[in-house]
Amino acid sequence: MEIVYIDKASKITQRRIEVKVIKDGRIRATCLTTGAPRVFLAANVLAWRPISQAAG
Repeated sequence: MEIVYIDKASKITQRRIEVKVIKDGRIRATCLTTGAPRVFLAANVLAWRPISQAAG
């Protein structure tokens, strides 16, 4: 999925992620750009949309 996210420093970023687990208000995912594991607060996701495998 692709998300628009605001971090704790109020910086807005757009990321393509592969969601692994959503639990307790946290989204554990892999960033598709860097391959790094990331944790996002669900409350800080401003927008999201699915992405197709073909677009990857």
